[in-house]
Amino acid sequence: MVSLKEFITSPASYKTLVVGSGKSGFAALKFLDKLGCRVALSEKAKESALDGKLLEWLKERDVYYETGGHRRETFLDADLIVVSPGVPLELAELAAARQAGVEIIGELGLGAAYLQIPIVAVTGTNGKTTVTKLIGELLQGAGRKVFVGGNIGTPLMDYLLGEQDAEIAVLEVSSYQLDTAAQFRPDVAVLLNISPDHLDRYASYDDYAAAKMRIFACQQPEDLAVVNADDQEITARLAAAPIAAKTLWFGRELAGRPGTIIEDGKIALQGMFAHEGKYDLPEELLKSPNRENAMAAILAVRVMACPDEVINRVLAEFQRPPHRLFRVTEIKGVSYFDDSKATNVGAVQSALEGMTQPVILIAGGRDKGGDYLYMAESVRAKVKKMVLIGEAREKMAKAFEGITSIEKADSLEEAVLKAARCAEEGDAVLLSPACASFDMFQSYADRGEKFQRAVWNLVKE
Repeated sequence: MVSLKEFITSPASYKTLVVGSGKSGFAALKFLDKLGCRVALSEKAKESALDGKLLEWLKERDVYYETGGHRRETFLDADLIVVSPGVPLELAELAAARQAGVEIIGELGLGAAYLQIPIVAVTGTNGKTTVTKLIGELLQGAGRKVFVGGNIGTPLMDYLLGEQDAEIAVLEVSSYQLDTAAQFRPDVAVLLNISPDHLDRYASYDDYAAAKMRIFACQQPEDLAVVNADDQEITARLAAAPIAAKTLWFGRELAGRPGTIIEDGKIALQGMFAHEGKYDLPEELLKSPNRENAMAAILAVRVMACPDEVINRVLAEFQRPPHRLFRVTEIKGVSYFDDSKATNVGAVQSALEGMTQPVILIAGGRDKGGDYLYMAESVRAKVKKMVLIGEAREKMAKAFEGITSIEKADSLEEAVLKAARCAEEGDAVLLSPACASFDMFQSYADRGEKFQRAVWNLVKE
């Protein structure tokens, strides 16, 4: 069977199969077609659910595609299979192909093999979109031409289909992408944190954490790893299995290791830089987890020669992506925060740690298999009442029984009303769900927008 190295040498000689027709799957199809491969598509969904532009492209290019399920024969007939991030790797047809020796790779692993520029890759359970965006803006502020994409915005394959005129690629990478990343080797790899998530896909938390650690797997001593010194899961794994890359740390206490810490309310470099500067943080980045996100981003760009004056200017101007601890407004002395992007227990715990006011927490949605007790101590310390919604509300109510006061609501609008009625001056109402949104909403963004609308309705009333 063909190896990835052989495929890259002569792609037109091989038959390739793309599994999954989402945004990255469509990009992979177009990229493989551009390489001259004989390409095919296998999709679980029915043809009626496929994107119209994709269907048009498939028919124009006379590409074989199967929908409504997968055929084992299609998988076994391929020389190389490119699997989309959302496709379960335990799929029976993939298992059969794997047993037959067919190379299986994800679009990240395949695309990175064709990149001819340095790569900064960012992963973590929480904060990766913010940090990827911030790194991109810092490097752009220094006059560098940067491609920012991957798991956010533009898929890597789409970049490869274009002019490819960037000097640096800054990629957000998910655990799903790292599962099939093959020989993916970033020049700078950033791991922000690891906490329970996606346990509806992974057999155990250990498997999920191991997937995150794969970002370092192919790095060499000349590469750099940026890691969270305060994250016990990460530090324990690095102690048990050291990585090859030179490591930089960010956190409250570095114990003499090189990296970034907080000194007098500023981010300070220590331990390896000729000029160990300090950087001012605007008010909205002073709280955890935004502070840690900035510390990681500064390390990543500082090693790429981003000037101090640029770092300070971009930090002052930076706008975080929406629905991440966004302060909507204050009503009668009560602050309202939209943290709809907090779709796992680690994100909620991090949000609560950064809150300085008593919290009425609105949470719930579609359960992702995480252990809600992971955030029990933060809830006990910060949350005076929980208002629970969605499919997971009964499970969450049981988990937090005796830890805090609990109410349930049938809609997000009702939850906002209930939270507002029990809130007192000086409190904060925080939407931080710890769950996926798909039971009641189109996306976490839809959930956040509806929360903000409900809050503004309070103002009208």
